[in-house]
Amino acid sequence: MHWGAQIFQNHSAKSFEKVALEIFQFQAQSNPVYRNYLHHIKVDPISVTKLDEVPYLPIELFKAHEVVCQPHQSQQVFTSSGTAGVQSQHSVHDLSIYEQSFFKGFEHFYGAAQDYTILALLPSYLERSGSSLIYMCEKLIQASEKEESGFYLNEHEKLYAQLQHLEKKGQKTLLIGVSFGLLDFIEKHPLPLEHTTVMETGGMKGRRKEMIREELHEHIGAAFHQKNIHSEYGMTELLSQAYAKEQGRFSCPPWMRVSCRDINDPFSKSKHRGGLNIIDLANVYSCAFIASQDLGKINADGSFEVLGRFDYSDVRGCNLMVGSSL
Repeated sequence: MHWGAQIFQNHSAKSFEKVALEIFQFQAQSNPVYRNYLHHIKVDPISVTKLDEVPYLPIELFKAHEVVCQPHQSQQVFTSSGTAGVQSQHSVHDLSIYEQSFFKGFEHFYGAAQDYTILALLPSYLERSGSSLIYMCEKLIQASEKEESGFYLNEHEKLYAQLQHLEKKGQKTLLIGVSFGLLDFIEKHPLPLEHTTVMETGGMKGRRKEMIREELHEHIGAAFHQKNIHSEYGMTELLSQAYAKEQGRFSCPPWMRVSCRDINDPFSKSKHRGGLNIIDLANVYSCAFIASQDLGKINADGSFEVLGRFDYSDVRGCNLMVGSSL
């Protein structure tokens, strides 16, 4: 089955649930890791008839196993930075689905990539291979069709000159950067930006002391004379991204949903605060139902905020499988 047409719709709650349940049944049968996980927690897929009944796979299992539907072969394997130890690996069967996801997602929130000059300050990602963020930014940069668009490792003087040039031109620009990279840049090169959207992707990657998002945005915003610093929420194990245009309040594209689970019982839901559970329909050939390690809250308007991370990795159900062979 070709899933793209079903995944990337402007879903109603009803159509989202329909497609999500179809993907659940497909993955419960064809994904060995997810199938075994359901067996360990004693969930019969046939008994699952509502979206609220679908179990979420602990994200830690991407570190211990290849989470992929069989017999599909991987076109590419994306890996995490591994700053906290073992790398997560996400085997992607169909890169065209990933590309549809990030192009359509970006357009949903910001418009066409062709409208922007895109500058990517992502040193920690450029210094290694296998980054899904680099893959996404590379494709967006190509799609921008602007000669000034490009990546920056640690060329702060060059980036500073480029931003000044684009500001004088009045060129609509996106500066996307890892948090520590933006902080390093503004220490010596603060400048007012009027035509540039600044977007942080999170993470100090061990380069700087971690800080809460409000403090991070205050520092970056002051240096660039901007009230709102944007944020991108993505991870190796997902093929879709959520974006926050202000106050760290993330919104999902129509094929992605985020909810909360109880911090003490991963199989119980929490209405407003708890561990973040993610449904990413674009993960059709891996696992679309992920229990992340992020702690967050769901706002009344459906947006969500990330408040921190669990300080432990093993959760009930996960530790049954991490050491097992399939």
